[in-house]
Amino acid sequence: MARTNRVKGMANSTISMSKIRQILRMYSQGRSKLWIAEQTGVSRNTAKKYMATFDASGLTFEQINSLNDKELDDFFGTVKQQPPQDRLLNLQRCFPQIDKELKRTGVTRHMLWEAYKREFPEGFAYTARRPGQFCFHLTKWKARVNPVMHRTGDPAGP
Repeated sequence: MARTNRVKGMANSTISMSKIRQILRMYSQGRSKLWIAEQTGVSRNTAKKYMATFDASGLTFEQINSLNDKELDDFFGTVKQQPPQDRLLNLQRCFPQIDKELKRTGVTRHMLWEAYKREFPEGFAYTARRPGQFCFHLTKWKARVNPVMHRTGDPAGP
């Protein structure tokens, strides 16, 4: 199978190596991030991702531009994923029990968060005005474990 000269962008769309070179060329010329994004047709965050990697590399545009497509793909295509933090792993281990407890009458997320914080004092926050990371991660976990399918169209059928 032929290898394509594309790298996955932030929203899982592919970006050609020539587009990456174009982004970095404009960036090295001092153009604004918004202008570069508009001119190249990529999101501002995607452009910023390539610019940040470029800045962190310490290389000049000429050095990056001299790389062949394979080398450029290797340079930008390797996304370094960080392992989850210990406190996130601790929280995720609690989710099945938290989910079970939430089904009981009178049990709230805040009550369960207080029990979680007693066990893990360095754990995630639950602020007074709005739910913190505790509720965010719980909601994300529940969506992954219990997916919901939305059906569109006439419920009576065709």
